[in-house]
Amino acid sequence: MPLKFELCPGRMIGGSHPCFIIAEIGQNHQGDIEIAKKMIKMAKDCGADCAKFQKSELEHKFNKLALERPYNTKQSWGKTYGDHKRHLEFSHEQYRELQKYAEEVGIFFTASGMDEMAVEFLQELNVPFFKVGSGDTNNFPLLAKTAKKGRPMVVSSGMQSMETMRRVYNTVKEHNPNFCILQCTSAYPLDPENVNLRVISEYQKEFPDIPIGYSGHESGVSITLAAVALGAKVVERHVTLDKTWKGSDHEASLEPAELAELVRSIRLVEKSLGTGVKMMLPCEKACHDKLGKSVVARVHVPSGTVLTLDMLVVKVAEPRGVPPEDIFQLVGKAVLEELEADQSVTPDLVDGYGKRAKC
Repeated sequence: MPLKFELCPGRMIGGSHPCFIIAEIGQNHQGDIEIAKKMIKMAKDCGADCAKFQKSELEHKFNKLALERPYNTKQSWGKTYGDHKRHLEFSHEQYRELQKYAEEVGIFFTASGMDEMAVEFLQELNVPFFKVGSGDTNNFPLLAKTAKKGRPMVVSSGMQSMETMRRVYNTVKEHNPNFCILQCTSAYPLDPENVNLRVISEYQKEFPDIPIGYSGHESGVSITLAAVALGAKVVERHVTLDKTWKGSDHEASLEPAELAELVRSIRLVEKSLGTGVKMMLPCEKACHDKLGKSVVARVHVPSGTVLTLDMLVVKVAEPRGVPPEDIFQLVGKAVLEELEADQSVTPDLVDGYGKRAKC
């Protein structure tokens, strides 16, 4: 059984606990705190467990030339990449305001720490868990520093190899047992042929003592549902209020109706997974009573006759007789009473059948 741990206060993940659903708001708020609040409320109303943002201290995440790079695409909020990112970055005070609002709404609140100073701020903010985005998964100094904080961690794995993910696992595990790894492909939007859901199963084999999850950037909800069916214990999907808005993430995000459908469908899939124990269930009794088959006599069988297989056949019969799976156990046993052709072979009519060892 995979490791279980408390990702947020009172909310366990792993094992048989419900899949933890992260609504990744990221920077789809357009730099507007009121839109951000609407998105937090939307995530709560749709049934997500957590509203997540992305926190950067820009001078610590980018070097000077990267911030000064011209950025003239249709997605740009400024003439340079730095201007663009500054437009989308909330201040510390705004983060505190959003955290308070999320608490009032009743949804967990956290963010990806995109650099070391951002992690320090999120530690100060007392977020329930740290998210490590794919861009920092192989940033081992940041990874170790984050793990040493002692908070639970969710680590995405886009753009990484299995060899790197083994190093990630070992780096975090040395300092912090409470983490999970998400299968992720970093493309926006993500084509189905590049999702590679089978990595979930590979991660489960490689890292059997931690929960495994999925972070998706594909269109629609079907692939994420398949991830849950494969055992994803945490799922993360980008969300938006409008896919046509400016910004490269919107196209790969779920609008409110889609997020609500995802949550509803995940809970339905979870119910359908069951226990893994194969047995006839109470709900099947009516069908079994109506159509379940029994062993009947193919021909007239005089009392005392030793049964052979060619004397028997399987049919829907009244009254119910010996179940079909036991037909071979009847061979070689004598009947205690005469059987008419087409008569049910009930256990009391066969010498020694009812005395067999029960499994």
